[in-house]
Amino acid sequence: MGRNSFLVFLALLMTGCASQRLVGADLDRVKRPAFISRIEIDAGPRSLVFREDSAYKDKLKKLEPKEADRRLQAKLTSAVTRFEVSERLRVNTFRHLPRERPWVNTLDPARVATVLESFLVEEVPANAPDYDLLAPLGADTVVEFVIQDYGMRSKDGRAGPYIQGYARMFKLNGRAEIWRHPFKVDRVSEGAEHLDPFQVGKEPSLFRQQMTELLDVLAERFAQELTPKDRKGGAPLPEGSELSDPDSVNRTGREAPAPEQPADSELAPGELPDPDQ
Repeated sequence: MGRNSFLVFLALLMTGCASQRLVGADLDRVKRPAFISRIEIDAGPRSLVFREDSAYKDKLKKLEPKEADRRLQAKLTSAVTRFEVSERLRVNTFRHLPRERPWVNTLDPARVATVLESFLVEEVPANAPDYDLLAPLGADTVVEFVIQDYGMRSKDGRAGPYIQGYARMFKLNGRAEIWRHPFKVDRVSEGAEHLDPFQVGKEPSLFRQQMTELLDVLAERFAQELTPKDRKGGAPLPEGSELSDPDSVNRTGREAPAPEQPADSELAPGELPDPDQ
């Protein structure tokens, strides 16, 4: 399924969720937003492939489905860190926003991360941050992305990545929400091309590639939601002005080295069977 079809599917899926549309008048009253992205401690990555789909039973042979999922989950973790998954959504949403107020007045993400004690850490804090710490920095509104579950799943021998969570925008004083959009995107339900879990076991970057695409489409969608058409404010910047680049944390991380192949037919520790040729 192509990217355009994926966008249509995503729009329909997200519209069906309980959401609150951002009204232009509410955005006009925002002066100094702060962007936060976090991932809950048990969010993943999860492998729900082998235990929930018996289609792989013959391929696994003596390897228990639970153990196969554990090994695949380790591969998913090596492919892309939790921090990257969380931060990519924030960074790319910001980059899609227009060069106009209030986005040009967004708090420096490094200052936000420092005051919330999440600066340059591998694991994003699991608990909701103390938003009141942002008030001394001048923030009046928070745009927050929360990932609650992600990984790989399978049904009837067709596997793929999925992600679930919510995005919202709320006033710092009183916590009144002015925008909310839960999301649940599942490539298996979408009918996308099968992502062979055994191939991912040998090339974890395949999961990273598809998860990156999924996050980027979500970010584009969220930027559209944060740009309502019924605004009266939001004067654009003078020609030549630029939005500051929030950071490049979404490009961090290392790909795990390729594992050595065993000399005999036995699986190496932590490895899955080879994909079908």
